[in-house]
Amino acid sequence: MRGCVRSSKALAPAMFPRLLFDVHRWGSLLGRRGLASAGEPQPTPLPSQARVVICGGGIVGSSVAYHLAKLGWKDVVLLEQGRLGAGTTRLCAGIVSTAKHIPIESKMADYSNTLYQQLEQETGVKTGYVKTGSLCLAQNQDRFISLKRLASRLKVLGIPCDVITPKQVAELHPLVNIHDLVGAVHVPGDAVVSPPDVNHALVVAAAKNGVQIHEHTSVNHVMVQKGHVTGVETDRGTIDCDYFVNCAGQWAYELGLSTEDPVSVPVHACEHFYLLTKPLEQPLQPHTPVVMDLDGRIYVRAWQGGVLSGGFEKNPKPIFTEGRSQLEIQGMQEDWDHFEPMLSALLRRMPSLDSCEIHQLINWPESFTPDMRCIMGETQTVHGYFVLGGMNSSGLSFAGGGGRYLAEWMTYGYPSENVWPLDVKRFGTLQSSRTFLRHRVMEVMPLLYELKVPRWDFQTGRQLRTSPLYDRLDTQGARWMEKHGFERAKYFVPSGKDLLALDQSKTFYKPDWFDIVGAEVKCCKEAVCVVDMSSFTKFELSSSGDQALELLQRLCANDLDVPVGHIVHTGMLNHRGGYENDCSVVRLSKNRFFIISPSDQQVHCWSWIKQHMPSDSQLLLEDVTWKYTALNVIGPRAMDVLSELSYVPLTPDHFPSLFCKEMSVGYANGIRVMSMTHTGEPGFMLYIPIEYALHVYNEVMSVGQKYGIRNSGYYALRSLRIEKFFAFWGQDLDAFTTPLECGREFRVKFDKGTEFIGREALLQQRQVGVRRRFIMFLLEDHNTELDLWPWWGEPIYRNEEPVGVTSSSAYSYTLERHVCLGFVKPPQTDPGAPTVVTADFINRGEYEVEIGGHRYPAKAKLYPFSSLFAQQRRRKDDMELSSFQGK
Repeated sequence: MRGCVRSSKALAPAMFPRLLFDVHRWGSLLGRRGLASAGEPQPTPLPSQARVVICGGGIVGSSVAYHLAKLGWKDVVLLEQGRLGAGTTRLCAGIVSTAKHIPIESKMADYSNTLYQQLEQETGVKTGYVKTGSLCLAQNQDRFISLKRLASRLKVLGIPCDVITPKQVAELHPLVNIHDLVGAVHVPGDAVVSPPDVNHALVVAAAKNGVQIHEHTSVNHVMVQKGHVTGVETDRGTIDCDYFVNCAGQWAYELGLSTEDPVSVPVHACEHFYLLTKPLEQPLQPHTPVVMDLDGRIYVRAWQGGVLSGGFEKNPKPIFTEGRSQLEIQGMQEDWDHFEPMLSALLRRMPSLDSCEIHQLINWPESFTPDMRCIMGETQTVHGYFVLGGMNSSGLSFAGGGGRYLAEWMTYGYPSENVWPLDVKRFGTLQSSRTFLRHRVMEVMPLLYELKVPRWDFQTGRQLRTSPLYDRLDTQGARWMEKHGFERAKYFVPSGKDLLALDQSKTFYKPDWFDIVGAEVKCCKEAVCVVDMSSFTKFELSSSGDQALELLQRLCANDLDVPVGHIVHTGMLNHRGGYENDCSVVRLSKNRFFIISPSDQQVHCWSWIKQHMPSDSQLLLEDVTWKYTALNVIGPRAMDVLSELSYVPLTPDHFPSLFCKEMSVGYANGIRVMSMTHTGEPGFMLYIPIEYALHVYNEVMSVGQKYGIRNSGYYALRSLRIEKFFAFWGQDLDAFTTPLECGREFRVKFDKGTEFIGREALLQQRQVGVRRRFIMFLLEDHNTELDLWPWWGEPIYRNEEPVGVTSSSAYSYTLERHVCLGFVKPPQTDPGAPTVVTADFINRGEYEVEIGGHRYPAKAKLYPFSSLFAQQRRRKDDMELSSFQGK
């Protein structure tokens, strides 16, 4: 094979008919429904108006058009600047894999698989669908653990898969060298297809349902008026429309900027390589499983009796940073030197290929996102402007499911599944820097096959958003992680510790920071700690009259009509009663409110509030996140520290819980001091104008020395909040979770006199009962030192049946065991099982949590375990030990 690399002939188009797509052969089928094919001298005129215009005729845009038509949409127009399917879709490797580490991505891929399988019957168009199954290989134990965790999640989702031995791998695939393998995961339902033919089938079905399709039509810009899409200007005329969908692939970024009100679509292209061989001496059968050698960074599938093999190299080549445009993807230059490591990995995995002949090395662009997850949803800045793209080389796997969810979103206001991990509003403008995107995708592309252990962090694009205390904390040993571009301390390494070893510590077991975080937790409970929580989203809402209160009363389930200075924890719900935001609201004055939300809610929460503000109102919404540094002073001695600095009594009699006062701390005035810590521990949150941040921090640390003060990080906070059974938005709470399902009924005021959003849905749910419930689990018979740790996403079993997955996990230093939080619902397999979750259903079950294929017994509770439980348990253990020793 190596000897043939540079002397091989170029691969003729006839050699890969299912990779190269010729629109002429089916253009006549669709011409009567609006398709202007390349062979038509007179293209079909564009309509003057439509309900929705979709830009991008690849498999993603075609899927959106197909699903909108299925949902009954009329006046749908699909525009393609070149030929349909002639972009990335034409050269896609054709693998449909459900083995994804994010559940929503696995669900999307599973739906795509089912859709592609039935398209041929629906349309009469052959799609090349072959159910091959796939093999994910592990060359070391850490990778094998990762795959076993993945297999556990797939099974809960209803996707069949098996953990198998190297010998079983050899039985399934005749070419795989198994000498260095420790195991694998087999997903028998995965498949391969011909992407251009799938695209063809989707377009045929869409056209039959009334979608108008026009090739060789470029979108110049999207017209916007008062924040709403009003039309699309193309090189062939203008189309008035209410909705626009950006499915432009690698050009989505440029297209977003061309809007009258620019839209941020953070994607960047990289070159992606795969090679094609001629048929082997013993041709590889079409049903041979796809191989994903993750440690070798390659994938391999059968193709035309030979193989197709590509990969994700450590040194990717970003392209089109300058925004260069081209109508269709022509064959980009081969780069055998760049492909050499992947070729070597292929020959190590399949040595018999050394004698085969290579036809061609294919080089084509793929678009990637800053966090390895695709982008979908309605944009923040323009109502009616939707996006679906940034597929990170999984466009075929995600196109079907992504098109379905986006069509549901546009039709019903939200898709049928929680897609927050993919929502375009998870990004802010800071991710739109072209330099940032170029550098980040150079990290993202290798990470697709990189082993990712719990709590890993991106290394590029860091220190974008920092607290004024960043340098001060960094010199004191802070180890950093990033949230929504904001640097946050994980923990603080004491002097004398090996910083390099801690930074490089990566494991699924007990981490090296265990004792460090334990000491921080102990200090929070016995003395006083300071945590910089400046990354929290902070808004101020004000009005000249009662408009601010009226808006919040409509948005929030709790009652915001409280005395000035009071703090209210509340959810902002959607019409289904699910959480769009979980926040704390402070009433600063009669018509002025301070809203505190999670860090990654900055764009989403802003958009949600603005969406419900009257367009001609006297309301003022201001993002003040950057104006305030937030210090969380936690612990029983927090009151002593702040009392010395403020000369104000802070006892509960003078400063009750959930109260806010603006006061002086040290020399600084105007500090908003709040009696809450987000952990259940005593203490105060200080919201400090940034110019005073360093002074206040220094004063707190100086006075706190005699009380044993120390810095603490978010890992300690996580342990504290999970052992208190506190749910966090984005981890435990989402748009499909209601307050009644997570034990927060007390934060819903049905009788406050305002018809808040979600009220009717909650009243109905209260009447019929909840179908799932947020539960706290304590692992039993789990050895913290030797056993795999739970992190998140572990399956929960009740009486041997899967009933949910964990959403958060942490070690409780108080209870001296692991605590997992997660939702439980009755199993679907038993027709006689109850559909409503009751306390009796929870209490009568025997529970287990599966970690990497091994199940551990767990005790389930609807309410938090107290620290007294741990003391009683230790006393009981001591008594049993004394009794045993006395025998």
